Formats: sequence, C-alpha cells, structure tokens
Amino acid sequence: MIVVGGPTASGKSALAVALAEEVGGVVINADAMQVYSALPILTARPGDADLARAPHKLFGVLDADDPCSAGRWREMALTAIDEAREAGKRPIVVGGTGLYLKALCDGIDDIPAVPASVRAALEARYDAEGGEAFKSTLARGDPQTAERLPPGDRQRLVRAAAVLEVTGKPLSAWHEGASAEPGIQTEAFVLLPPREALYDACDARFAAMIGEGAVDEVRTFLARELDPDLPLMKAVGLRELGRHVSGETTLEEAIEAGSRATRRYAKRQYTWFRHQMPDATILNAQYSERLLLEIFKKIRQSY
Repeated sequence: MIVVGGPTASGKSALAVALAEEVGGVVINADAMQVYSALPILTARPGDADLARAPHKLFGVLDADDPCSAGRWREMALTAIDEAREAGKRPIVVGGTGLYLKALCDGIDDIPAVPASVRAALEARYDAEGGEAFKSTLARGDPQTAERLPPGDRQRLVRAAAVLEVTGKPLSAWHEGASAEPGIQTEAFVLLPPREALYDACDARFAAMIGEGAVDEVRTFLARELDPDLPLMKAVGLRELGRHVSGETTLEEAIEAGSRATRRYAKRQYTWFRHQMPDATILNAQYSERLLLEIFKKIRQSY
C-alpha cells in the first residue's frame, strides 16, 4: 500500500494520480471532507480530468447528514484496499486527515458506544459553560486530548468527555492501545513544501474555488439547514463564505477570512505530518513532475 499525505494545497492529490498511472493503482480517499458528496468545490474533490486518469474510491460516497468517523472510514478503506488487490491494482491512499491515516496504518481502538443521553447531557453542559470551561474540566481527566483540541471544537470535546465518563478511560489512552491491521506493507510519502510557498498555494486555491462557484455551492448547501455538529459543517471556508451568503460580510472579506482559515488549517496539518509519520519519506517541496523520478525509483525498489 502506498500512502500519500500532506497539508492542503501541497499537491498530494496530483502526486497520487501520477503514482496510480505509473504503478497501476487505485486512488483511495483519506480526506474526512472529501468522503461526502456535498461541497465538491470547497473540499477540493478530484475533478473529471483526474477521475479519468485513474480509478478513485471513497470520494463523495456519503451524504452530508450521514456522519463518518475514523473507525467507519477505516472499514471502508480496508474494503477498498482488498478490492484493489483482488483486481491486481496497487492501493494508493491519499489525504490530509491525519486521524484517518493513523487509524489505517497504526490501527484503531474498539471504544464502547456512548449512550445518547450521556452525549446530550454533556452537550448541554458545554453550551451552558462555554468551550474554555468545558475544555478545562476535560483536561483534568484527559489532558492529552484537551491540549490538542481548541475550545470551539464542541463535537470532539464532547466526544472525549463522553468516552471518559462512560469508560473511565481517557480517549488518548484508547488511541494508544490501538493495534494495526496485520499484513499491510506501507510505503509512505509526505509532501511538506516550504511554508511560505504552501501558504501562497492555499491563497491561490481558495481564490480558484471562488471562481469555480464556491459561493453558490455554499448557498445551496446551507439552505438544507443541517445539524451544525455534522462533520461536513466544519469544512474549511464554509463558515466564512456562509457569513457572506447571509449578508454579514462582503465577498472580499469572506475571501480574506477563508484564505486565512485555510492557511491555519494547513499549518496544523504541517505540524501533524512532521511529527506523526516518522517512517514516511518527507518531500520538502510542492508537488511537481521533477519529484516523480525520485519517488518512482523508491517505489520500484520497494516492490
């Protein structure tokens, strides 16, 4: 299995398609937002040209109101990997969602289900106390999870608190106890371009999304009035463009805010990939065709 990771706008999708053409592969999505059928522009889902170059799996397969978790995605990914092997194709897993890649490569814990009543009570407490106070309370029982989550991440903070309350064991400890799926040999590549170049690419990508119709896409999506806690409601740029759609900001203000949010997200991804995939081949450059010879050589040596 080949794994391609990296922050948004680093060129990992283009690299995955080029690899698929070279080795006869199937591109398997590991992006938590691209798994949904809605918001194809804002989530930068592969376009028709890339889809025509190589088989793609797990892109746009779920509706926005059908939430996906790391565990659910992992099961879908393992099925896609098995199907690729049976067809004589090489699985190429690509995405920027570190939790998904870690779940696939390192395994995932079997956390007991959380009763709806417990989750509802914790959500009510979060709303009453506010994110800062809720996070502070969580930190007393699960400091590792609390440290990595911002106060505004209601969904994940409540999830961590619920697991702690139901099992008596921190979510971070459950993750540490995970075991990997046997029999998967992995060759991983991570694109980590110079930060300034990456941030420029983030700005260019967001501007291109606007030109492709992202504002109308967001307007149509928000008209569904979905549960704000659904994963896709956290898509980068959705809140910023949503404020423009509702008349709160100008388009120029929305573009600036959306570009800033994209850069911040890329920065978090950059840090994660730098520290959480130590066995990967790190490529300190934006994707370009000149990188392919180096990568192809390493792939041929491994297989």
